[in-house]
Amino acid sequence: MTDLSQLNVRAVLCDADGNLFPSEEPAFVASAAVTNAFLESIGVAARFGAEQLRLATTGKNFRTTAVDLAVAHGVPLEAGLAGRHPDAVTTDPVLTADALEYWVQEEKDRVTRYLGSVLRPDPHVLEPLDRLGSRYVLAAVSSSATARLAACFTATDLDQLIPDERRYSAEDSLPVPTSKPDPAVYLFACAQLGITPAEGLAVEDSTVGARSAVAAGIPTIGNLQFVHPAERDEREAQLREVGVDAIIRSWSEVEQLLGAADARAA
Repeated sequence: MTDLSQLNVRAVLCDADGNLFPSEEPAFVASAAVTNAFLESIGVAARFGAEQLRLATTGKNFRTTAVDLAVAHGVPLEAGLAGRHPDAVTTDPVLTADALEYWVQEEKDRVTRYLGSVLRPDPHVLEPLDRLGSRYVLAAVSSSATARLAACFTATDLDQLIPDERRYSAEDSLPVPTSKPDPAVYLFACAQLGITPAEGLAVEDSTVGARSAVAAGIPTIGNLQFVHPAERDEREAQLREVGVDAIIRSWSEVEQLLGAADARAA
C-alpha cells in the first residue's frame, strides 16, 4: 500500500457509477429488461432481476456482461468475439458481432434515458468536488459509455466540474472496447492527461474498478458513500484485499485525506 503522505497528486481520477452519483441501482432496473431480452434472443432460459444483475455484474459494462453470460451458458461465439474471450466455444457461431452491437446499443439507449430522468444533483458530492477541482485536475474514468456518462453528468450538475473532454470510457475511448478490471482505460486517461500513474489518485467504489486502477499502478481510494449500508463491511474488506490505500465514506473525506497529505508533505 502507498503512503498517502508521499503522494504527488496532480489529478483525481473518479469512477462514475456508484461513486459520483448513485446510478447503479436505477441503471440495473433498466438494464435487467434488456439483459433478459438478450438472453431470450440467444436461447438462454435464465433471467435476472435488477438486484440479482447488480450483484453479479457491478463494475462491468454491458458488452462484457453479455459475452460473459453467453459463455457461461454455453452459447458459442462468432470467431472474432471468441478470440477476445479465452473460455469461449468457437464452433457453430450463435452470438455474432452484429447481434452483440445491437444489444449493446439497446442497453445503452434505455439505461441512458432512465438515468437522465431519475438522477439529481447531490451537494455532498458537488461541494467537495468543487473545492478539489481548485487544487487538482478532475477526470472521470469509467466502464460506461460516454453517452450514458453525459446524461448522468448533466442530471447531477457535474458538467462544469468534469467536462466531457476529461471523461474516459472503456467502452468508447479506447481503440478496442474493454471493461474494468482491465487497466487499459486508466492508463489511457493518464496518458491523455499527461501524468504518470503515480501522479493520479483513483477513487473507486467497486472491487472490479479498484482492481483496474491498482493494476495500472495508480494509488487508489475505496469510496463507500453510495454502497448499500448492509454491504459496506463486506465491500470494505474486498477493497482492502484488492489493495486500496484508504477507505472513505464520503467525498468530504477524500478532501480531508488529500488536505492532510498535502500538509504533511509541506
